Amino acid sequence: MTAAAPSSSLPSAALIDAQALMSIRSLELRARAVVEGFWSGLHRSPYHGFSVEFTEYRQYTPGDDPRYLDWRVFARTDRFFIKKYEDETNLRAHLLADQSRSMNYGTRGYTKAAYAATLAATLAYFLHLQGDAVGLLTFDAAVRDYLPARHRAGHLRQLMHTLEKPPGGRATDLTAPLERVTALFRKRGLVAFISDFLAPLDRLERNLLALTACGHEVNVFQVLDPAELNLGLEQAVLVEDLESARTLYIDPATARADYVKKLQAHCETLRAICRKLGISYYLLATSQPLEIALFEFLQERMRRGRQFRAVTRAGSGGGA
Repeated sequence: MTAAAPSSSLPSAALIDAQALMSIRSLELRARAVVEGFWSGLHRSPYHGFSVEFTEYRQYTPGDDPRYLDWRVFARTDRFFIKKYEDETNLRAHLLADQSRSMNYGTRGYTKAAYAATLAATLAYFLHLQGDAVGLLTFDAAVRDYLPARHRAGHLRQLMHTLEKPPGGRATDLTAPLERVTALFRKRGLVAFISDFLAPLDRLERNLLALTACGHEVNVFQVLDPAELNLGLEQAVLVEDLESARTLYIDPATARADYVKKLQAHCETLRAICRKLGISYYLLATSQPLEIALFEFLQERMRRGRQFRAVTRAGSGGGA
């Protein structure tokens, strides 16, 4: 089993090798390097001009005054955008980051936790640059830290500091953070849920449904080490479950086929839940450059925007 093939829309020369990126000690510097590399790659790709939709403009939504439509941008992109006022906050974003002990696994010189924290920091840094309010909730078996969505001096650094805390706890509970988020987030916003999701999924659909029913745009990022995707062990070994502390004997020659089948079924269940609820799902191997994850995230947001406009036009009986 492998993660989705990397997008070829960004020049490979502009992508930062994940191992080289993780060698940067500062989480904030890592996030900055990814975002700057992302913009650099866009300017050398067929998507040059893509950035205009995430900086100076926001998409038109029903109820906006059509007098403020920018027709020059429409002529170039065939999409409706409104110039953002300098003090306008485009959205409220909330990051949910798994800091349970299972995230402490890694075979590439860094852990899933470090990769997931860098992904969360990258999204936070990018959204902060756009003027968006960003919040954070970290969890293991229970909610650990919560920072409300803010866009003010010092908040981004506090968020980075919280993401740098080491994983802990003996288990992963996907229910507690979602119940807390649903209770806390009254205004509609964007939710990015980052975890390895190696936990029971039986109550996940109900909890995610509660979020989508409130109007939140939910994104699920499943982060797995390459060795977890294909049981990349070369010989029989004793392994310790990081959460239960149980010791298991694994012979990859006999266990690999059954392991991969079960992992695929688990991931497909998660994917199916997301598909059913209209949630964006991303499977990320920790070897994947993070610029690709950021690009695919923004590309999906654009696609959803186009779908929304198509439904709106159909519902209004648009035509000649």
